[in-house]
Amino acid sequence: MATRNENDTVLVRQEQKLKPPPMYQVILLNDDYTPMEFVVAIVQEYFNKDRETATQIMLQVHRDGKGMCGVYPKDIASTKVELVLTHARKAGHPLQCVMEEV
Repeated sequence: MATRNENDTVLVRQEQKLKPPPMYQVILLNDDYTPMEFVVAIVQEYFNKDRETATQIMLQVHRDGKGMCGVYPKDIASTKVELVLTHARKAGHPLQCVMEEV
């Protein structure tokens, strides 16, 4: 039988409380130049929304100045923002897309 002396160390495993990673919402911002149909197409293509949902998001952007397209982990949200901005610039539109922590 083993005996303990003062130098023994006892390791106690503690349950780690992992909190979920922060999530980010991807938001389109209104401008006076990007065609509404282009915004609908962007929402369908990059956010996998059906035409009706994409149209509702576009109308929210038009009416309220911004519209939320989805909530994602940081790296996915960042990628979506870059894809949307790149597509808009190549098409010659000033559409703005940003992400905000939820």
